[in-house]
Amino acid sequence: MVTVHAQHSVSVGRRDVERWARGSDRQDVESLVARSFDFLLEREPPSAILATFELSVIQRYFPEYDSTFTNRAT
Repeated sequence: MVTVHAQHSVSVGRRDVERWARGSDRQDVESLVARSFDFLLEREPPSAILATFELSVIQRYFPEYDSTFTNRAT
């Protein structure tokens, strides 16, 4: 068995926080990023996730991201 650890750099803009996070403190932003990775991993293998990206780019590849996270954030 092989275990691979990956490191990702995700930029989260103020608009992203306002739109999808439950709040604006660090914990809320970290939760948003974690939930976003769960979302991505439900749809693609870990190796397909970009190493560096802006959070808002997810909806470009997965249009349902916006409605999914708008609903989850309520």
